[in-house]
Amino acid sequence: MHRGNERRWITSALVAGLLLLAACQGAMPPPPDAVLSTPPAALDINTSLRQPLPTPVPANIVNDADAEYLLLTNLYERVSPSVVNIEVTIDNPVHSFIQELSSGSGFVLDADGHIITNAHVVADTSSIIVTFNDGYVAEAELVGLDSYSDLALLKVEVDAGRLFPVTFGDSGLVRVGQRAVAIGNPFGLASSMSDGIVSALGRQLPSAEMITNTAVGFQNPNIIQVDTPINPGNSGGPLLNSAGEVIGVNTAIRTETGIFEGVGFAVPSATVLRVIPDLLDDGSVDYSYIGISSESADDGFGVAGLVDVLELPVQAGVLIASVTPGSPAQQAGLLGGTREVNIRGRTLCVGGDIVVAVDDLTVRNMDELVSYLVTHTRPGDTVQMRIVRGQETFDLSVALQSRPAQVEPSPACGSAS
Repeated sequence: MHRGNERRWITSALVAGLLLLAACQGAMPPPPDAVLSTPPAALDINTSLRQPLPTPVPANIVNDADAEYLLLTNLYERVSPSVVNIEVTIDNPVHSFIQELSSGSGFVLDADGHIITNAHVVADTSSIIVTFNDGYVAEAELVGLDSYSDLALLKVEVDAGRLFPVTFGDSGLVRVGQRAVAIGNPFGLASSMSDGIVSALGRQLPSAEMITNTAVGFQNPNIIQVDTPINPGNSGGPLLNSAGEVIGVNTAIRTETGIFEGVGFAVPSATVLRVIPDLLDDGSVDYSYIGISSESADDGFGVAGLVDVLELPVQAGVLIASVTPGSPAQQAGLLGGTREVNIRGRTLCVGGDIVVAVDDLTVRNMDELVSYLVTHTRPGDTVQMRIVRGQETFDLSVALQSRPAQVEPSPACGSAS
């Protein structure tokens, strides 16, 4: 027998003897694995690992944290009954038997059943259906629309108890960074609210008229830019401040996909309050016209961007590039540019008058001048314009006319104005 086998035999015999002895004494121990799998009765693993749950934070902390959301909830409950869904039927201009359906938003203006929306929502439609917040449906008639501001006015014949007119805020007090809330019907999802901030002011958008007729050439001024999510179907709905006041009408987004990508636009309430009375009275709007052109300040070619390179005598204003023949500006004696220069890769017509104020209101750029003319004047009014010409500063009276149906091409640089 090998020595290793001998040791295993002796060990086995010894273990067998011990087990026999223990059995005879009634004290045979359990197998080792049984000891490991059965904890002592006094040890409860689950109980020993369970930690006490934290107590809720005090109610005042919860209330403070939820104050912002309580504000939004209250705003929605107060204003959403004023917001309506608008569904329109559009006749196909080529095939009269084909009809297209589209939708947008709107909101109640007054207890007479007038509703505000975008012009592009209801233009060229054969029927307009309004659905109220509670699901009530009514047919609407078009009172008037204005393609320049992209605003339209509808009227429904419904019980006054269904009408909850909005309250307007002053868009002139709007500042970048303040809350901007939209309520509307994105993608047809009725009474949806989104929240964001005002991200910029003083934008210009091409008017709806300009999109289809580039010869018109008039911009929609002083547009409010927001990062509030706005999607197809929100057009015509209200843009609200934290008080639930309408500061604008949602009108457009900047997108490459057709859906919201972070930049939305709203027509300011000051424009709405200027346009709506004309739509009520006449179904259309007549704007003041002066007849000057200028390079865009947004591109860096306004007075502030050219002051050093051209050694201009002022830091802000409207540098007139050209004056339209026969316009109020020409009749008043304003002068356009006299020579062409190349600045930062662009050919500019410079040397013209600089408008620095209108009716004692300082204007820093063309947008502010146009905004003043749109919201504070009417054709036939006379305004006082402060002009800087070379080293001279003086006032000129300008008798405003109605905007022409077509804008005359700008004269060549240096042409007699």
